[in-house]
Amino acid sequence: MAAPRLVLLFSGKRKSGKDYITERLRYSLGGDVCALLRLSGPLKQQFALERALDFQRLLDTSDYKETYRAEMILWGEEKRSADPGYFCRLIVEGVTQPVWIISDARRRSDVDWFLAAYGDVLQNVRVTASQETRRCRGWVYTPEVDDAESECGLDTGVTFDWIIANDGDETSLDEQLHRLKAFILSRLTLLV
Repeated sequence: MAAPRLVLLFSGKRKSGKDYITERLRYSLGGDVCALLRLSGPLKQQFALERALDFQRLLDTSDYKETYRAEMILWGEEKRSADPGYFCRLIVEGVTQPVWIISDARRRSDVDWFLAAYGDVLQNVRVTASQETRRCRGWVYTPEVDDAESECGLDTGVTFDWIIANDGDETSLDEQLHRLKAFILSRLTLLV
């Protein structure tokens, strides 16, 4: 496995637009330069296997995923308690692109693991959106989900290198993503 030249660790609340933003960024950089990695992928896959659930439906934004979210969070916490880097190590195996985008950091253990493993090339990126914007995207406050570590664990104690405001203003979002992409390309140029 080639060492990454830049790791962008994205976090944000449910329905803030992390997937939308990271997909746009990966598309603009291209698949040969950028790998889009999801910590939730291996978690959801193993959870689905153990419970005979539809893995593909757990990956989308459907009500199906929401039905199992609280149980999946508890299951994932048990795995992380036993081994904090378990899911982090799984997603980076075999990745060869120079830029890695992790779209869904949710816990301090995620940030700590990537900081310890890739601190020299790590950039923490927070995606924000107001509660009203998130409601318009289908967010409904859910106890034991929205007050759990998976939603609140990175609200404090983390220094973010980038904060992307995603409240529906496409012009503003385009400008922010343009600045982030320019930074990424400058880092790749500097590291040649």
